[in-house]
Amino acid sequence: MATGFFALFDDIAILMDDVAVMSKVATKKTAGILGDDLAVSANKAAGFTSSRELPVLWAISKGSFINKIIILPFVFLMSAFVPWLIIPILMLGGVYLAYEGAEKIYEYFFHKEEKKRLTSMEHKSPEQVLADEKEKIKSAIFTDFILSVEIIIIALSTVADKSLSIQIPVVTFIAILATVGVYGIVALIVRMDDFGYKLIAMNNGAKGILTTIGKLLVAALPKVIQSLTVIGTLAMLLVAGEIYLHNIHFLHKRLHDLPEMISALGLGLIVGIVAVVLVQIFTKIKSLFVR
Repeated sequence: MATGFFALFDDIAILMDDVAVMSKVATKKTAGILGDDLAVSANKAAGFTSSRELPVLWAISKGSFINKIIILPFVFLMSAFVPWLIIPILMLGGVYLAYEGAEKIYEYFFHKEEKKRLTSMEHKSPEQVLADEKEKIKSAIFTDFILSVEIIIIALSTVADKSLSIQIPVVTFIAILATVGVYGIVALIVRMDDFGYKLIAMNNGAKGILTTIGKLLVAALPKVIQSLTVIGTLAMLLVAGEIYLHNIHFLHKRLHDLPEMISALGLGLIVGIVAVVLVQIFTKIKSLFVR
């Protein structure tokens, strides 16, 4: 009896070792997409008033956890029974990400002045501000869903030949890391200026290292947010391009000689432009019928 009991502990220890090793491998393989997820998530979580930053981020984080709860069992079931369905779903997600990235570029070049005019002239009521906030949270959660599918499928691919007892803890660990790690860092970024003000207050505004660091943090936040807007846009195009580059053999073969980043960015941009054009055409046709 005792021998069997200790043998069980040995089996558990071996299993935990295997899980730890494969989790490390899966983390390395998903590091790139986690970095893209960070840039996109920080971009989506920025732009709110200081008092609303953490509540909004908490709402997005909860949505991200719900996304993982939905995706994990769904992906495991698909992998077991209809593995051929994973790639088409992944590609549809790639179209959405490419569209989001290309639309931001389109808005920047063709509606920049109009956007500035509307921002400066429009006075929004508290109800409108709250409605806009909810809309932005929905958009952030939906984008997180697409990125989460990509992260979880990549993690699953590293343990596809392993037993379910290895797959479930490894992929679940990566899923949790994608939410806790990413949104934890995003929270630090968006509260950078508040931390800077606290450092200045601690030193009573007098000259010193704390005041200098505080002022640097306050001054750096707008530039960091602007940088993340650009990085987040490029990240969406890159992730979309990588989906197509890695899952369409013809494209992978033809673009093999180019650097992967250039190939992925180019593919993402092409898919995004096509998606934006189709949406514009659909919107115009729809407006004709609505009249």
